Amino acid sequence: MNPYLHQQQLITRRQFFSKSATGVGTLALSSLLQNDLSAAPALSMNPLDGLPHLPAKAKNVILLWQGGGPSQVDLFQHKPGLEKLRLTELPASVRGNTRLSTMTASQSKYPILPALKPFRQYGKSGRWLSELLPHTGSIADDLCFIDSMHTEAVNHAPGVTFFLTGSQIPGRPSLGAWGTYGLGAMSQDLPSFVVMTSSDAGKTCGQLFFDYYWGSGFLPSKYQGVRFRSEADPVLYLNNPAGISRNLRRSALDDIAAMNQHHLSQYGDPEIDTRISQYEMAYRMQMSVPELTDISNEKTELLEMYGPDVQRNGSFARNCLLARKLVERGVRFVQLMHAGWDQHNNLSFQLENQCRDTDQPAAALVKDLKQRGLLDDTIVLWVSEFGRTVFVQGNIENERGHGRDHFGVGYTIWGAGGGFKPGHSHGETDDFAYQVTKDPVHVHDMQATLMHLLGINHEKLTFRFQGRDFRLTDVHGKVVQQVIA
Repeated sequence: MNPYLHQQQLITRRQFFSKSATGVGTLALSSLLQNDLSAAPALSMNPLDGLPHLPAKAKNVILLWQGGGPSQVDLFQHKPGLEKLRLTELPASVRGNTRLSTMTASQSKYPILPALKPFRQYGKSGRWLSELLPHTGSIADDLCFIDSMHTEAVNHAPGVTFFLTGSQIPGRPSLGAWGTYGLGAMSQDLPSFVVMTSSDAGKTCGQLFFDYYWGSGFLPSKYQGVRFRSEADPVLYLNNPAGISRNLRRSALDDIAAMNQHHLSQYGDPEIDTRISQYEMAYRMQMSVPELTDISNEKTELLEMYGPDVQRNGSFARNCLLARKLVERGVRFVQLMHAGWDQHNNLSFQLENQCRDTDQPAAALVKDLKQRGLLDDTIVLWVSEFGRTVFVQGNIENERGHGRDHFGVGYTIWGAGGGFKPGHSHGETDDFAYQVTKDPVHVHDMQATLMHLLGINHEKLTFRFQGRDFRLTDVHGKVVQQVIA
C-alpha cells in the first residue's frame, strides 16, 4: 500500500479537524501575499467572522504601562486634609481588612504621609494634579481620569499579568493578542502588535518585563507582540548577512514557503501557518522598520515637544514618538512598558525623577495624535498594576530610606481618545485616598471597556482551549459606560 494513503487512513478525528481548519487561513494568506505591497494598508485584514460586534470608537491602542505603581496620593488624588494629619496613625477603621503586601502588613505603625508636592487645578475641567505633572495638566481637558481602580494583586508580576492577560497566573493571551486575534491586521509591512520597553536612567526600579506580558498564550503565536529593541537593530536579523542580496533572500524565502506549505497540507499545524506568514512579515520589515525608527526627518518643534530625552535610544520619550509613527502606519496595538515607579525607600527623590522622564512625553504623544487627527480613533491608556499606600514604609527620618508600599485599592489611571470622555473624572476615594467610596472599577471592568471601545463584546470573543472557552475577562467584567463619550 502507498505509505501516504496508509497514513491518511490512520488519521485521527483531532487531526482531521485540525487539517480542515487550515484551509481558510491558507487561502487568506495566499490572498495577502498576492496583494500589491505598494498599496495602501487594508482597514482590517482577516478579522474573525462577526467582528466587530458593535460600532467601534477606536481602531488602535497605545498602552503606556507605568511599571511599579505610581503613587495616586502624590500625583492624582488631591486630599488637602492629609497635611494636618502628617505622621499621625492611619485609623484602623480606615485600614479595615484591605490586603497589604508582606512588606508592610505586619508593621506596628502606619503613619500618614501627605503628598510630597502641592496640587493645582488644570484646564477648564479644573482637574487637580500634582505640580510634578505640569505637562499632563496641560492636556487635562483631553483626559478621562479613573480614580477608583482596584485589583486583587499586591505584588508586581501577578499584578501586571492580571491587567495585561486577565489572570494572575502566566499563560493566558495578552490584551494585544486578543485584540489582533479578533480584529485582524491593518498593515501589510509591520506587525499588528508591537512592544517597546524602557526604564528610568538610573534603573532604580529593578522590575523585570517578562515576555508573557505581551505573549499570545494559547492563541496562535502570530498574535504575540513583536518587541522592538533599543540597541543595534530594532528587530533581530533585520539586515541580510554579508553577500546575501534582497533578491537572493526573496528566492530563499519562496523555497522555504513552498516546503512549509507542503508540511502544512500534511499536518495542519497552525504554527506552520504562523511560520509562513512571519517569514513574509520579516522580509517586509527589512524595508519598513529602518524608515520607521529614523526620527531625523521629524520637525525640530515636534522633537522639542517630546522633550530632550527623545534623542536617546530606548527612552520613554523616544518610544512615545515611535508609538505615534506605528499607529500612523497601521499597527493595531502598541505597548510601551516603562519601569521606575516602585518607590519603597527612595520616594523623596525618585518620584520627581520619574515624573520628569514620563510626564512630557506622554502629554506630547496625546498632543501629537490630536494634531494629526489620529486621537479620535486611537486609545491612549496610562496605567499601572496598582498604586501606593498613604502611609509610610520605612524610616521617615531617613530621606533615602522611606517610601510607600504597593496598594491595589483606589488608584488612578487615565485614558484619552478612542471614545474616552474628555475632561472627565470617574470614581472617588475617601479622604485618605485609601478606600473607594464611589463607582469602583475593577481590572476586568477596564478590560471589558477597552474591548467595547474597539467594537468587541468581551463576552463573545472566546477561544476554546483544553475543553473550555476562555476569554480575556474570564467570567467577570462590566463595561464602564460612564467613561465613554
